Amino acid sequence: MFPSPMELLRSHLSRVRIPEPTNRIYKSECCISFDTPRSEGGLYVDLSSFLAFGKEYVGWNYEKTGNPVYLRIQQRPKPVPEDRPLKKPTLLAIGVDGGFDYQETDYEETHNIVILPDYVSLPFPSVELPEKVRLAVDAILIAEGAERKEQLAAWTAEKKKVSAYVMNLQQINSGVVVPPSGWKCCKCDKTDNLWLNLTDGMIFCGRRNWDGSGGNNHAIEHYNETKYPLAVKLGTITADLVGADVFSYPEDDTVEDPLLAQHLAFFGIDFSSLQKTEMTTAERELDQNTNFDWNRIQESGQEVEPLFGPGYTGLVNLGNSCYMASTIQVVFTTRAFISRYYEHQSLKMAFAMATSDPTLDLNMQLTKLAHGLLSGKYSVPIQEKQEGVPPRMFKTVIAANHPEFSSMRQQDALEFFLHFLDQVERVNSGKPELDPSRSFKFIIEERLQCPSGKVAYNKRSDYILSLSIPLHEATNKEQLEAFHKMKAERKLEAKDIDRDEIVRPRVPLEACLASFSAPEEVHDFYSTSLNAKTTAIKTANFATFPDYLVLHMRKFVMEEGWVPKKLDVYIDVPDVIDITHMRGKGLQPGEELLPETGPDGDVEHTHLVASEDIVSKLAAMGFNYLHCQKAAINTANAGVEEAMTWLLSHMNDPDIDDPISHRSDAMELQFVDETSVETLISFGFQEDVARKALKASGGDIEKATDWIFSHPEASASADTDATSSGMQAGDPGVPDGIGRYKLMALVSHIGTSTHCGHYVAHVHKDGRWVIFNDSKVGASVDPPKDMGYLYFYERIDG
Repeated sequence: MFPSPMELLRSHLSRVRIPEPTNRIYKSECCISFDTPRSEGGLYVDLSSFLAFGKEYVGWNYEKTGNPVYLRIQQRPKPVPEDRPLKKPTLLAIGVDGGFDYQETDYEETHNIVILPDYVSLPFPSVELPEKVRLAVDAILIAEGAERKEQLAAWTAEKKKVSAYVMNLQQINSGVVVPPSGWKCCKCDKTDNLWLNLTDGMIFCGRRNWDGSGGNNHAIEHYNETKYPLAVKLGTITADLVGADVFSYPEDDTVEDPLLAQHLAFFGIDFSSLQKTEMTTAERELDQNTNFDWNRIQESGQEVEPLFGPGYTGLVNLGNSCYMASTIQVVFTTRAFISRYYEHQSLKMAFAMATSDPTLDLNMQLTKLAHGLLSGKYSVPIQEKQEGVPPRMFKTVIAANHPEFSSMRQQDALEFFLHFLDQVERVNSGKPELDPSRSFKFIIEERLQCPSGKVAYNKRSDYILSLSIPLHEATNKEQLEAFHKMKAERKLEAKDIDRDEIVRPRVPLEACLASFSAPEEVHDFYSTSLNAKTTAIKTANFATFPDYLVLHMRKFVMEEGWVPKKLDVYIDVPDVIDITHMRGKGLQPGEELLPETGPDGDVEHTHLVASEDIVSKLAAMGFNYLHCQKAAINTANAGVEEAMTWLLSHMNDPDIDDPISHRSDAMELQFVDETSVETLISFGFQEDVARKALKASGGDIEKATDWIFSHPEASASADTDATSSGMQAGDPGVPDGIGRYKLMALVSHIGTSTHCGHYVAHVHKDGRWVIFNDSKVGASVDPPKDMGYLYFYERIDG
């Protein structure tokens, strides 16, 4: 006799738990795949662990845990009325009243209790079910899912703050009376985007946008001259003063003015009869988010053919997550990541190795993401477009304990890329041969020559090559001169420049690469040959060439007052580059190394001292003083901009808070006993590992042997900071090969800062360029190769 379904359920009641308020409940997405209650077969919620699984994967959980009782949630679409009205958003938000309406289909939800392994089903709700089961399911259904708690489904612009300058605003009575219409800038012919200064009643045009549109900066210039703090945008004032756009220049933000009626009345403005004719700043932001009208980078206006299938899966924007989506799409096009997390690691294998909570296991979530993007399972046309997959669980685990990436704010794609590779390297630390992040890693060789003629060689590892843009190398100088001349003439005539008349500098990528290798002066360099600080000449080249070379274009520079400015420049990027000539040669015949001891016999190794000027300027921006010193030293005191770039890229390094060591690897290597090194090599250890172990153990062979066995990752380490003695050609943990590369992808950015705007990826695959714009995937018509922020080159084998 087989037990009845109800008897079977009662026999498993000990495996059913009633969730408590602190329990994380997953009921919207499978923790192994991107299946949802809308997928075929629905979603199965484990009534013991409260993890969710798709139909294909719930059996794996039963095999692993033995948990037999599940709540199956299924959602099926309801018929949509043909006359359903479209609603225009009025609020910069998703999933709230007045926010974006995606015209989503309504779904009908059904529930069943399912008992594995035979998938015995009982209906829910049912009064015949045991009370414990009914209480558990009710608690799950009414609880807010962990997915929603961890990744907010709605994002809303911050509420405006009352300006600190409102209450004591001094208004000047100079006889100005502002008419109800017919406004014009006091300095040019602009009749739109006009701002009324609330101190003196003068009307000026707004700021010029990055693309040449907007105003002529006369309002901000007036503030710089007078320091009158507040202005209101004409055309946004109506009887409802709350919607008026008031801007505070010293606070550099849109603000609230509770006394606006009084301030307007001072200049004879009757706001009750005014009509709205201009967008507020928030509405313009909303309009941009609605239309994404950033033409070139997103190929707006082009007939982009949607693409579907394996490798053509989009990523849902979780709210300002395009920095992550664009980077991930490129990374999972590389052979290393495809092999590691898709071809050679199944979902079942990753789940079997995962911790008790696979949602918090990075290896599991990387594998889930790879299969979601590459399998084609979720890249199917739905009304001629695809929905894409939402990388919520991946974002939660990759951004864990990171204050910026765990937020809903826009971030720098470069910073995320480096953080991502760091996390991948850590999760693979015990098996470096499997680490796909190594394919991006390379060693830089730096040569320093002091006035004595003697030299030192340093090594450092990195994942990106950050390039400055030498604007003086622009190839269209004549056109630029003509444009600036026309611009000056138009300014005198108070006329606008059309967008298609703007000429931007065109700088060849070769010039950017050349600037990296060009000799540069290093100040405050301590020379053991001269026994004094001096100015050395530094050159940098590659000690190894990576499988994938990532070039970061420094389009953001610091202007006077440490205000970040984006360079409005095009980079002429070839499809194929050859950087063989940039390989370092190491110590050359006839070169003499700087001594490890000074003339007086003191052991003063050749090292850099951080420039106090650079450190103080960085510290004044709020950075940690020790971090600033490290940034200056690691960029050879090249300048504030270079140090800041290094600092932003290395803020999450595990040793960032370690004290600065004033004993170089070079000096320590010098005093390692060669007999001890040979002894360890005879034991079967690599030479560089033997030297590291002897350094770490003070030269004791027995302790060095123990050190090697307790540091299995040592053979993969590439962090040999300085070596004045003979340099190794490569490193066991870093790939190397020829220096010819082909362009395989680029990440472009539009906006005034890396922390705002939008990121888009273009990837060359299957013989064509493909645009990845969040969930939109299509055949690129005109890839913006000259507008990249990050360029990804793949080595040409053979």
